[in-house]
Amino acid sequence: DGWTKVEKRKQKKSKKAELKLDTTQPRFMYNNAEITRRNHAIGIDEIRQLVVHIVADAPPPNWLRIENASLIQKVVVLLVPGLTPEVLSLPPIPTSATANPNIPLSIPLLPRTPDAGPPPNIPFIAATFSHACPTRAPGDQYRMHSVLGAFFQGPISGEERNKRATLRLLSEMVKNQDPEQYLLTLEQMIENEYPIPSYMADVFQKPGGWLETPEPVKPNLLDAIPEKGKEQPKAKIYAIDCEMCMTEDGKELTRVSIIDYHTENVVYDQLVKPAKPVIDYLTRWSGITPEALAPVTTTLAQVQAHLMRLLSPPPKNPFSTSPSSPPPTPILLGHSLESDLTALKICHPRCIDTALMYHHPRGRPLKPGLAWLTKKWCGREIQTRGDGGHDPEEDARACISLLHKKLESGPGFGEYKTDLESIHERMARSTRRAGGPVGSIRSAVVDHGNPSVMHGNKATTSLGCTSDAEILKGVLEVIPSHEFVFGRFMALADVMGWTTPKSSADVLPPPPSEPPTPETLKPIFETLNTQLKTLHAALPPRTALVIFTGHSDPRRMSQLSARKTSFDNALRSGKTPEQMEPDLRWTSSDMRDHEGAVELAKRGLLFLGIKG
Repeated sequence: DGWTKVEKRKQKKSKKAELKLDTTQPRFMYNNAEITRRNHAIGIDEIRQLVVHIVADAPPPNWLRIENASLIQKVVVLLVPGLTPEVLSLPPIPTSATANPNIPLSIPLLPRTPDAGPPPNIPFIAATFSHACPTRAPGDQYRMHSVLGAFFQGPISGEERNKRATLRLLSEMVKNQDPEQYLLTLEQMIENEYPIPSYMADVFQKPGGWLETPEPVKPNLLDAIPEKGKEQPKAKIYAIDCEMCMTEDGKELTRVSIIDYHTENVVYDQLVKPAKPVIDYLTRWSGITPEALAPVTTTLAQVQAHLMRLLSPPPKNPFSTSPSSPPPTPILLGHSLESDLTALKICHPRCIDTALMYHHPRGRPLKPGLAWLTKKWCGREIQTRGDGGHDPEEDARACISLLHKKLESGPGFGEYKTDLESIHERMARSTRRAGGPVGSIRSAVVDHGNPSVMHGNKATTSLGCTSDAEILKGVLEVIPSHEFVFGRFMALADVMGWTTPKSSADVLPPPPSEPPTPETLKPIFETLNTQLKTLHAALPPRTALVIFTGHSDPRRMSQLSARKTSFDNALRSGKTPEQMEPDLRWTSSDMRDHEGAVELAKRGLLFLGIKG
């Protein structure tokens, strides 16, 4: 009987705890007083900070109160461009001076009977969320910046900044003059789509015509002990640059230049005859003309044979009686070297890449251009021949100069954005608010294209998709094993004509097309509504669901931006406004229209909820 009483007491206590947990559900509550005090809408960066606060250890936002935040187990964030107030049958965002346009809009309840009016296009939104909070995309007066960039990249804390600055100073005090410290790791090569030799990892299937340099010989313990007073042989380093033209089979090699890093002598410079007929010499970039290529008979196979002799480890002296390390395999140095290796159809294990050794001003995963790097860090200009194209020898020498500069100045030289980090890095170095040590937060990005090379670069899991159906499937797969999940649904924005490809600077984009008919939109609305309902039903209890739209229709802004670029290009070419066609001229009225279009495009909506 005594045991029965204990068990009953335990059950009673457990039920009491469950009841208490039910009454302490986490909740979001907008702080309208704080939002009213502002002169701007909630920014995309503030949505990022909210997510990091819920999942990790960022401070709470002042525009939103979160009750029992530590009970929230996961956060799922969806970017769904196209969910405008008109689509959702919401009152328009006020623009008059008497009403604050940044206050969250109350979402009307679903009609209970058919007589009460037509149902909204996306009933899920009205059934799940009570308010739609206006947001503003980043940018300046005349441009809207990347919504994805603002969400996934953010500033580091002061403490972390000081820590990184100290590490950087320490690294610069220790002057390591060995270029091999900048050899790419296998992970870097895979991440940047290098052709990988089979003996490094079985991740690259070599098509016909491809070669790989021999595997470097590892020294044994006896060979590794150098003779007293005798210097170990240094690896040869070859700076390389290739030029390509367009043939029926795509891009093919037309010129290769190789320079010895230590002597700065030209080792090899050869024009190459493509296997297939040339359809575009790409002279503006390659510098190759039909006249230059006409007498050339050297084939890619001959170039490969020469490079294989150059890049293979030198043979060990058979007559040497003293133990010595095998001669090291030569190193290739280049800028975005994966492109050159692909043109050469060669896999090589030892590579240094100036596009990865130096940083882009806006941070990873963007890569800096070679001409910009050379001007910024070496103080000289290259690639100044205009339509005459690039000189591969000049580009290879620029890579040599950049490596010299790096070795002279230390590992921190030429690095930008040490005060920025991705949301994934931020979470990885944080404790988990719901309980868990540093390193316990797993993040996932499920997006169109290849997010692993962009905003999913540092995520635990990154899935590339080709449709919204695949996005839904991917998000559902990763939710159980990740604390933060991001997905993007694009079908609505696509059918609304928002995702037109970028136009050339010389060609104006077409005017925005006619809006899609209700008949065209209806199945898109129904599919999106079903997808959102399916996703929500699969969420575990106490999961925060954050949906934001990012921006509004960008087409008018894009059209005016392209017109302004064309006008600026015409001015730079020496034309006066009077000499231009009327539709190319840019007036003060156009400027005002442009500003207004940018502001309208920046508007978006945010929806916050927690699965009970």
